[in-house]
Amino acid sequence: MIRRALISVSDKRGIVELGRALVAHGAEILSTGGTAAALAAAGVPVIQVSTYTGAPEILDGRVKTLHPKIHGGLLGRDTEAHRAEMAAQGIGPIDLVVVNLYPFEATIAKAGVGFDEAIENIDIGGPSMLRSAAKNHERVTVVVEPDDYAAVIAALPAGSGAAQRLALAKTAFAHTAAYDAAIAAYLSSLDLDAVAAARTAEPARRELPDVLAIQWTREYGLRYGENPHQQAAFYKDARSPIAGAGRTRPTIATAEVLGGKQLSYNNLLDLDAALGLCLEFHEPVAIVVKHNNPCGVALGADVATAYRRAREADPVSAFGGIVAVNREVDAALAALLAETFLECVVAPGYSAAARDLLAGKKNLRLVAAGGDWTAAAAPSWSVRTIAGGALVQTVDHGMVDLATARVATKRAPTDAERADLAFAWRVGKHVKSNAIVFAKDGVTLAIGAGQMSRVDSVRICERKAGAALAGSAVASDAFFPFRDGLDVLAQAGASAVVQPGGSVRDDEVIGAADEHGLAMLFTGMRHFRH
Repeated sequence: MIRRALISVSDKRGIVELGRALVAHGAEILSTGGTAAALAAAGVPVIQVSTYTGAPEILDGRVKTLHPKIHGGLLGRDTEAHRAEMAAQGIGPIDLVVVNLYPFEATIAKAGVGFDEAIENIDIGGPSMLRSAAKNHERVTVVVEPDDYAAVIAALPAGSGAAQRLALAKTAFAHTAAYDAAIAAYLSSLDLDAVAAARTAEPARRELPDVLAIQWTREYGLRYGENPHQQAAFYKDARSPIAGAGRTRPTIATAEVLGGKQLSYNNLLDLDAALGLCLEFHEPVAIVVKHNNPCGVALGADVATAYRRAREADPVSAFGGIVAVNREVDAALAALLAETFLECVVAPGYSAAARDLLAGKKNLRLVAAGGDWTAAAAPSWSVRTIAGGALVQTVDHGMVDLATARVATKRAPTDAERADLAFAWRVGKHVKSNAIVFAKDGVTLAIGAGQMSRVDSVRICERKAGAALAGSAVASDAFFPFRDGLDVLAQAGASAVVQPGGSVRDDEVIGAADEHGLAMLFTGMRHFRH
């Protein structure tokens, strides 16, 4: 039974409804500052913490709840010895703590926030109360998320059970851990000498701090990992924005699976790869991915046309693949999708007619990725573990506009070649190195991925597409170290090439392109994907 509750929140969502429910079940409410004012304004009886403790708020509000009557009331166990000691000290038990913290991360995300302002938004009393209550979850209920209020209200008549209190304590400790990690990351990203010189100015921050503040929460377990003998689970970034909020780009982590079996470890990797490439385009596009590499990519007047072209680019590899499109799946596209065995489809949404058509494909997972598909990518990290550590880098959101790329050869590409080079360049960014992409008229003709030699990647493309490569445009994710790469491209039928440049033998490579009459662009930016 909850006899006394302490409520102090920065996020006021749902707090009045919770307060009313507590009072209706006979609970006394303690509160501070803005929370007390909000409850009182709604007619909810509330006692100021300073009145309850007999100690005023001091030090500009820095000390409000750090008092034995608060923490003794939270940490006291339901034992004869603790009850006697609490009674002797005039400490009453507090059965429920509802706290969420000063918005530190939201504060430092705003432009112009100085160091001193950031420091003032580090909550001390809130984490202390959460930790005290969570430690004593055997008796005390602790709530940090407004989404949990409904469950707490539902449990009021009978009192919260041990399992509910433990689950809420787990959430509270995860919350305070993430909060402290965010503070450590912020402080370790600063030039401390610059901060000391100008504490009120917004400090410059390094992209990669000394302390990496990442917290993932387990979303669900997977049947297995890459192979059946490996255990696996899917974890979501605890501070990832909600899809659909503002101009947030879609992600697989925030997408909704509309039907079919649970996504597997490999499905999730392939879906992420397919969606990442799909987001490079604003015109209607379809992507077919197999084993984390695109095997067919095409533009079209509509996504049904684009998908048909992408599938036909490599129909053998498309079997059992993952498909991504950047428009709603309609009946026309659904009919085409139903013709081939596919693992998953990811799209902004699905029409009712499309879902009806695909309902018979029991093993096909339909994934709806909400959000703004045209929004610019936000800066983010890529983290890969190695034995004993992790490699962290900013995500590759770079893309050179080929209209401004340097023409390295005597012959400049035609407008049609430049358009195909731009298309192939976007695709090549998402192909495992060494990557070679042949394309023409807005469709990939062949893709060579993950080879130890760039020449071997070209040879694979030649074997796949043969004579169809005549007059094609080619993108290479990194420079050609020797002229043999250009020789085999010309032999395969290419007429134009885009590559980063930067080899010590660039002059030799350019000379080979000129010999073969190829047009070649240098971007100055490479896109390795290891």
